[in-house]
Amino acid sequence: MVWRRPFSDRPAVSSTVVEGHTVYSSTSRGQYISEKGGNDAPPTYQDASGAPIESDSPLGYSVGPATITLLNITMMIGAGIYSTPSSILSGTGSVGVSLIYWTLGYLICLTSGAVYLEYTAYFPSRSGSEVVFLEQAFPSPKWLFPTTFAVQSVILSFGSANATVMAKYLIAISGHTGTNWQIKGTALACYSLATLTLVFNTKYAYWFSNAVGLVKIGTLLFVIVTGFVVLGGNTKVENPKANFQDVWSGSSTASAYGFTTALYRIIFSYGGYNNAFNVANEVKNPVRSLKIYATTALTTVYVLYMFANVAFFAAIPKDEIESSDLTTAGLFFEKVFGDNGAVRGLNFLIALASFGNMIAVIIGLSRRIRECGRQGVLPWTPFWVSTKPFGTPLGPYAVIWSLTALMILAIPSGDAFTFVNDLNIIPTAAFNLAMALGIYIVRWRRKEANLPEPEFKAWNVVILFNILIQLYLLVMPWYPPKGGQYAGDVSFWYATSAVTGIAILLACGTYYWFWAFLIPKWRGYKLRQELLNLDGGVQSNQLRKIPNSELAQWDATHDAAGCLIESVFEEIQVQGKASETPSNHSSTYVYGSKKSNGAPDV
Repeated sequence: MVWRRPFSDRPAVSSTVVEGHTVYSSTSRGQYISEKGGNDAPPTYQDASGAPIESDSPLGYSVGPATITLLNITMMIGAGIYSTPSSILSGTGSVGVSLIYWTLGYLICLTSGAVYLEYTAYFPSRSGSEVVFLEQAFPSPKWLFPTTFAVQSVILSFGSANATVMAKYLIAISGHTGTNWQIKGTALACYSLATLTLVFNTKYAYWFSNAVGLVKIGTLLFVIVTGFVVLGGNTKVENPKANFQDVWSGSSTASAYGFTTALYRIIFSYGGYNNAFNVANEVKNPVRSLKIYATTALTTVYVLYMFANVAFFAAIPKDEIESSDLTTAGLFFEKVFGDNGAVRGLNFLIALASFGNMIAVIIGLSRRIRECGRQGVLPWTPFWVSTKPFGTPLGPYAVIWSLTALMILAIPSGDAFTFVNDLNIIPTAAFNLAMALGIYIVRWRRKEANLPEPEFKAWNVVILFNILIQLYLLVMPWYPPKGGQYAGDVSFWYATSAVTGIAILLACGTYYWFWAFLIPKWRGYKLRQELLNLDGGVQSNQLRKIPNSELAQWDATHDAAGCLIESVFEEIQVQGKASETPSNHSSTYVYGSKKSNGAPDV
């Protein structure tokens, strides 16, 4: 049994230990609770409305230094480095500026990673990264950020971009371009195989992901070494240094739209630098481990990316790179080795890189969606949070696969990669901006509550730089390209993805307003959270509809965390010490109460 106590009016933090769990008190400004997870992290102090700490992670503790590093690397080295150099070069106009953009992407990820790490230092025993950070930074209005982030996470929980790229590379191996439906069918088969790889065992899934990560590093190293051989003049490539003779040529012709598009592609290519933060509760000593190994992964990928770009520029003329669509790596292999069986084998390695990326994405995304379910803001809570029967999050896996299949089948394959990448820009930037601003809110609230300093704090200049980047990403999608409204990087209106992203956020907010306010008002009930215990150590909040006539009774018998209250007086009576009188600040909060007052689940 796990016990909780509210914060009292005492000015300092005090603590006791009850059955292996820590109980804390602090100021009355906020209702905070402290719990200690099983991942050797310091206690997590969090707002009482947050999802409970799973003291023994039902997903295990299989994420060590190698897995942290390779989980991030496997997600970063995917379709991006092999497919986006063409659009980045086209957007920036020159080889020199495109290389600067790859460095800028590295710096952006470093600053964003610092924000993630500070949040993790506050909440080290919670997986799900952004889900937790937004929940704790903005506890009011109640459930607003958890609901909006949960809905958009579910809506955008698809990985059709990498599946489409993998399909194109696999079809290219056969020497064909493939019809639209051949690409769709192959992409769906690839994604289905990636999902099945993760379904049956979490630890083995990590092992497989790590193995694929090593293959991806080896493949990229092969590209880099081949590039140096090309620069040495030992291949059939003519004038391999041509692209480096005037690296700034073409910069003046680039537009604001092109620079912005290039930045989107850069961010996509580095996507995954924060993936290991999604599994923080599965990491022993998470803050120190993530600080060292997530940074190592990002720096390693940056170095590999820079050298890989040099290899591409050495082997392929600039104008051909700009028009190479999604197969820059395939064109590289053809220029160096010709169109033969070796090239088809190398294309298979690129396809395998996309496959590994899909696996890493599904792992991180499933944890975020599961954490959304643990907050109680999604219907049918057990579906999202249960890890039965294989110890894996089957519910999130099923949702991710279903929506990805829909996107693969619904969007023309030619525009799918670009549109799906751009679709995430506005919602992601909006939530990242909220997170960066929320750091200051969390700091202020914790200082007011007299809570301990975190193990890591980001520099203010780093946070401010991150805020400016997110503002840029929110504003610039509306800037039109040269040539008119239909001259963007898709075959339809250039800002379609931006409008769709805004529509998704508005739909999330509308859903929240109806679900949390209007419908309860119309039907005469209020929402209250309650703790739910499931098999396998799974703990979650679930929201209950409490009729207005029973609301006073519920509030009198439950705390803000949804746990049943038993007065200290009753507890002392059980122990045979009935002489002490309870006070308003001496109540015990009991996890796992099944009392429901007959109210139905949300």
